[in-house]
Amino acid sequence: MKIKLTKPFTAFTLIELLVVIAIIAILAALAVPALTSALAKAQLTGTLNNGRQLYLAQFSMANDGAATGDPLLAWCGDQNAGAGAADLEGFLNSVVSPGYLRAGDIQKLMSAPSANLTLTVNGTPPESVGFTGGTSALKVYQVKDVDTSNTIFAATHNYIYDTAMVSTDVPYGIKGFVVLHKGGDAAVFKSGQAQEGYWGGCTQFQASVGAMTGDVSGTCSPEAGNVLIYP
Repeated sequence: MKIKLTKPFTAFTLIELLVVIAIIAILAALAVPALTSALAKAQLTGTLNNGRQLYLAQFSMANDGAATGDPLLAWCGDQNAGAGAADLEGFLNSVVSPGYLRAGDIQKLMSAPSANLTLTVNGTPPESVGFTGGTSALKVYQVKDVDTSNTIFAATHNYIYDTAMVSTDVPYGIKGFVVLHKGGDAAVFKSGQAQEGYWGGCTQFQASVGAMTGDVSGTCSPEAGNVLIYP
């Protein structure tokens, strides 16, 4: 009679188990920052795409105004006979009312993580929106037709022009910011790129991040009075 020998079952020792747990913890610690950074970049890219839709609506409206002579179809800084749009809500309604954007699109376009704009929507033509609370993910600058292509048209709410970023600012704190130019190009920047000192001076800063409306090359002005923001 043959006797089949079986290898006795050997359990993990406590030390082996602790080593495995430690390796998993180390791998997780290495992976979390990369995953967090990737998530923030994806969210910023989503906000950039929302900003592009807003830009395309504004660009189309201004082009049509130039072609037809309609003074109501103008860049935000040229509205109200050159005085500019009154506020962000007024500017958005100037784009929504003639039909360049739908009123129902505004909440999506102006929202991002921790910046959830709440509003009322009138879907009957001429459509309109009314702000009721929250924070807009994007702010718009009073760009004029005479401004150069590198003039900033819009940026994320957390960015103040040529100013150090603050971790508590919505929607992205110091994770980064988005800038869209009058010429149609847009980019996602890191928080360290927020000031001209990083770029070696105002000229390069304007060429990369952008210029304020009315700025001359090599002179960086503050954004006070040039921005439409909510709240």
